[in-house]
Amino acid sequence: MKIICSKSELAKGVNIVSKAVPTRTTMSILECILIDASTNVIKLTANDMEIGIETTIEGTIEERGIIALDARLFGDIVRKLPDNEVVIESDSTFKTTISCEKAKFNLSGKSGEDFAAIPMVTRNQPIVISQFTLKEVIRQTIFSIADNDNNKLMMGELFEIKGNKLEVVSLDGHRISIRNIELKESYDDKKVIVPGKSLIDISKIITGSVDEDVNIYISDNHIVFEFDNTTMVSRLIDGEYFKIEQMISNDYETKFSINKKEILECIDRATLLVKEGDKKPIIMNITNGNMELTINSVIGSMNENIEINKEGKDIMIGFNPKFFIDALRVIDEEIIDIYMVNPKAPCYIKDAEGKYIYLILPVNFNVAN
Repeated sequence: MKIICSKSELAKGVNIVSKAVPTRTTMSILECILIDASTNVIKLTANDMEIGIETTIEGTIEERGIIALDARLFGDIVRKLPDNEVVIESDSTFKTTISCEKAKFNLSGKSGEDFAAIPMVTRNQPIVISQFTLKEVIRQTIFSIADNDNNKLMMGELFEIKGNKLEVVSLDGHRISIRNIELKESYDDKKVIVPGKSLIDISKIITGSVDEDVNIYISDNHIVFEFDNTTMVSRLIDGEYFKIEQMISNDYETKFSINKKEILECIDRATLLVKEGDKKPIIMNITNGNMELTINSVIGSMNENIEINKEGKDIMIGFNPKFFIDALRVIDEEIIDIYMVNPKAPCYIKDAEGKYIYLILPVNFNVAN
């Protein structure tokens, strides 16, 4: 094999597929990036058996072939090459030379024929969504997936399509994030659980352009994201997702509107007094026209007042400040509505159109805390 391409093009391709290289594996071939120049295009592939990513790069194929190179070493070499043309050559014994200007590396590769192929998924009607929308939906929900595998379902997000509506849901047992999107077309109903890691990786790869689309294909076991010159195939999480509709209520005893920036900055300031791992709640005392936020810890205490527009009963309630901050940071509206029932029931941050709902469970506290 012999190919020639620019350093920038090669680095871009390596950066994309590296997301699918496993950090630990018993199969050494999976620690590699496959360079496939056996056809008329140069294709890079990585596959950790849960996620597979392939992308094509521009370049010249002088001699067709295929080679697998250690991903970490190959990536490091490419990043540190001069910004010029790169020549990659391999022989029948898989010895590989990477040359750029005066730099020349000799590596031992592996047979490309041993590389695990990405699953073939039938591609019928694609679900089309802009890169911007997909990136935003992931940003606005991914923070509330579980960070351990005690419950695998909580490590993924529900993607449910009904007609021209897409609902994306994540939860971790303490909070729920929901985003509802209107699609350009109507599709057959589908309901799948996509691993959070796959969504994090795809959001890092796509540009987020409003004008560029992602085509999504869903099979029984896999989801495929196609965009630009790249394809990502991810396994789905098997199982029945939680019945979210039973967890969401429209009942409330207290509703208030508040400036999002003000409450976010206030809670953020309050967390200066909370050590990492400390579970001190922020206490909200909501009365007519005013919300007083208080936090007490071994370091000190703080209280601050914010003007609000309230309907219903006064309430005093405590929350994990991080959970509130995570939700507030991804909401774009200047004024938000918060709904509460009682100090033991979840609160809801949601808009009138139902585009987003954030449910946060309260925590117990005592006033002297």
